[in-house]
Amino acid sequence: MKNIEGLIRKAINNYDMIQNGDKIAVGLSGGKDSLTLLLHLKNLQRYLPQKFTLCAIAVDMYDGKTDFSEIKKLCDKLEIKFFIEPTNLYELLFEIRKESNPCSLCAKIRRGALLNYAKQLNCNKVALGHHANDLIETFFLSLFYESRLSTFSPVTYLSKTDITTIRPMIYVWEKDIINESKNLPIIKNPCPADKNTQREFIKNKIFELEKQIPKLQKNILNAIISPERYHLFKNKE
Repeated sequence: MKNIEGLIRKAINNYDMIQNGDKIAVGLSGGKDSLTLLLHLKNLQRYLPQKFTLCAIAVDMYDGKTDFSEIKKLCDKLEIKFFIEPTNLYELLFEIRKESNPCSLCAKIRRGALLNYAKQLNCNKVALGHHANDLIETFFLSLFYESRLSTFSPVTYLSKTDITTIRPMIYVWEKDIINESKNLPIIKNPCPADKNTQREFIKNKIFELEKQIPKLQKNILNAIISPERYHLFKNKE
């Protein structure tokens, strides 16, 4: 627990993620990552020098039918207000559009619903549970499928909603989250495409490569977060 919390605190400090007076909504999917982030932000709230408030928002892709009761109990115990935003994402993606690879569109719509609800609650920041493995997988998804050297940023200001997204777990490895989250009220991923996506394909390929190159992911992470190491082509100005 201390290791994860220390890495979250390091990311918050390195990227100046939290300031005094922030009202932060934690996006809760019900999975291990977002629940782990919620617990640690609540704990950090006690001793970080910045004074901030927390709430939690779940975007339900089944139009309010998902059972979040155990998540609600956890939030009550932590004294964090919990909100649910119903959406018809399942119907839209799998019944109307019949998407074969819905992840990108789903993420975009879910993010929009989350940000809009956070804005209604007068939050100025949304905390997302993406970890180091997500950062690396997104980099290769962009490279292989979009011809871009890109991944998500630790801090992103979104002018349309006037909200900043922060990702405090970018230094945290998924294996450590798995070890710590065993007793959390995790909701099984309700998406029909779970484990059958481009992201899962990339995850598996990285896992296979790491058998041959043990420090593979650590090296990639260090390359991504160290811009002074970038040596890429530059167009003539």
